[in-house]
Amino acid sequence: MSILTAALRQQLEKISTATLATALYKRGFRQQVIQGVTPLARLDRSMVGEAFTLRYIPAREDRNGLEVFRNPEHPQRKAVETCPAGAVLVMDSRNDPRAASAGGILVTRLMKRGVAGVVTDGGFRDADDIARVGMPAFHTRPSAPTNLTLHEALDIDVPIGCGGAPVFPGDVIVGDNDGVIVIPAHLVEEIAAEATEMTAFEDFVMEQVKAGETIVGLYPATKQETLDRFAAWRSRNGR
Repeated sequence: MSILTAALRQQLEKISTATLATALYKRGFRQQVIQGVTPLARLDRSMVGEAFTLRYIPAREDRNGLEVFRNPEHPQRKAVETCPAGAVLVMDSRNDPRAASAGGILVTRLMKRGVAGVVTDGGFRDADDIARVGMPAFHTRPSAPTNLTLHEALDIDVPIGCGGAPVFPGDVIVGDNDGVIVIPAHLVEEIAAEATEMTAFEDFVMEQVKAGETIVGLYPATKQETLDRFAAWRSRNGR
């Protein structure tokens, strides 16, 4: 059963990955950002979904010819056809974008199945096509050759590493125009609640700074006057 209620998903869509990273760091989590990935197209709202994973290993030539794609149980094909609607497909491509983790046809299939997004620490082929699909997609750079030249898809829905971050099936993935972060499933509700509070304060601070306010005593809030003004701001703005 999904831990992401509609309300929790909507809450996370309004929180930046930077703020989530701070909330996680306060709890001792330092490696939850998937390093080196960017969205193929600018996002209007954050990508949010539970992780469904695919793991690649270095290809061994006698196992990895084009004929393997004819097998409906091939892990890459099976991942595309079984990743749940609302989930994010996260691929461990060994931080190697020399050969593509997937291409435009597979990503379009994921989009049509209702998948919330796709992330690889490798690259995608057909990058321009994927950018126009309308589903969040993150990679390191475009990759023209098929993954079969260098990578073998081996496992689905298992713990992986992606861009230096540990990803367990069911962890919550949030991606925005700054990047992608992984929230351990058992922490997602408390992280979302705290990060929502942090977002409100950051919005207040930004408003004050734009008005010419010094950050001294404001950010961080080291003066009671700042906290009082923040409380009044929240009341006025329904935050």
